[in-house]
Amino acid sequence: MELKPDRFERQLASEPLRPVYLIAGGEPLIVQECADALRAQARLEGYNEREVLEAGKDFDWNELTMGIASLSLFASRRLFDLRLPTGRPDRDGSKAIIEYCENPPPETVLLITAQEWSLKHSGKWSEAVAKLGHVVTVWPIKPNELQGWLEKRLRSRGLGAEPAALNLLTERVEGNLLAAAQEVEKLALLSPGKRLDAAEMERLVADSARYDVFKLVEAALAGDCQRAVRMVNALRAEGEQVPGLLPILAMELLKVAGLARVASSGGNLMGAMRDARVWDSKQALYRRAIERHPASRWEAFVAEAGRIDLISKGRLGGDPWLALERLLTVIAEARARRLLAS
Repeated sequence: MELKPDRFERQLASEPLRPVYLIAGGEPLIVQECADALRAQARLEGYNEREVLEAGKDFDWNELTMGIASLSLFASRRLFDLRLPTGRPDRDGSKAIIEYCENPPPETVLLITAQEWSLKHSGKWSEAVAKLGHVVTVWPIKPNELQGWLEKRLRSRGLGAEPAALNLLTERVEGNLLAAAQEVEKLALLSPGKRLDAAEMERLVADSARYDVFKLVEAALAGDCQRAVRMVNALRAEGEQVPGLLPILAMELLKVAGLARVASSGGNLMGAMRDARVWDSKQALYRRAIERHPASRWEAFVAEAGRIDLISKGRLGGDPWLALERLLTVIAEARARRLLAS
C-alpha cells in the first residue's frame, strides 16, 4: 500500500508492524522523520536488534540475504535498516528484495530508505514491497505548500501564528526545509504556547532562506514572478555573480525551447520530455511554461540569456542583474514581454 507521509505515523499506530517498508523521496528531512517514526515504533514493539546496511555502488547483496537468514542470539525481533542512496537497486538487489517479500521471515522488519525517487525508480521490487508492506513516497514540498506545512508544524509544537507572521516565516525559510524545521523548534523553545505576530516573528527568526539557480528557474517556469524576483535579490545579496547563474539558466531555457518546438509541430511532447530527462514530477511545470509562450519566444529567451552573459562580462553595456530580473519576469508573466524591448 502507498501512503502519504502525513498519514504514516497514524498508520503505524493503528496496526502491527508489517514485514517491509519503503520510504523514499527528495525531501531528506521528511524521509528521515518517517524512518525515525518507524524505528521508534519498532522499539516499542520489541524489535531491539537493528542492523544498518549501506547499499552503495559495490554493495554485496549477500550481506542482506545472509543477515536475514541468520538466527539472532540476542533478540527474537530484528529490524534491518537498508539505505539505498540512489533509490535503484541493481539486479541482485531487486532479486534479494523480491525474494524477501515472497517469503518474509518471522519477527523481522526490513526498512528501505532512499533520498531519490520518481516513477522511473519503481519496478517489480517496489511493487513487491507495496503488496506486502507500505511504500511512503515523499515528494518535494512545493512553494505554494510550504506555508501550510509550516502552519501544521507550528500547531504540532503548540504554537500559532498570525497570517502576517506566517508569511514572514515562509519567506525566511523558503528553499530550506531543514532550516524551517529548526526555526519551528527554536520558536517552540523561546515562545512556548504563544500565537506569534509579525513583530515577534521578525525578532525571533533568522533569515535562513537558501536559493539556488534551479529553484530560481523553477519559479519563473511556474509563473511565480514575485518569487523569482525575490530569489534574484536574495542571490545578489548573498554575493552570487550573474556569470555563475547563467550556464544553468541557459541550459534550462534551451531545454524548454526544444520542447516548445516539439509541441508547436504537433510532436510527442511526453516522449520529448522523457528524452530530455524531465522528471515526472516536473512535467506539468514544463507544460504550463510551454503553453505560456510560443516556441519563437523561447528562442528569444535563449538569445537574451546570451546577451546578459555578455553584459555580465563587460562586453556590452547595462546592468546584468536588472537584465536577468527582466528576463525572469517575462518568462513568468507573458504580459510583461515588453520589458525585453526596453
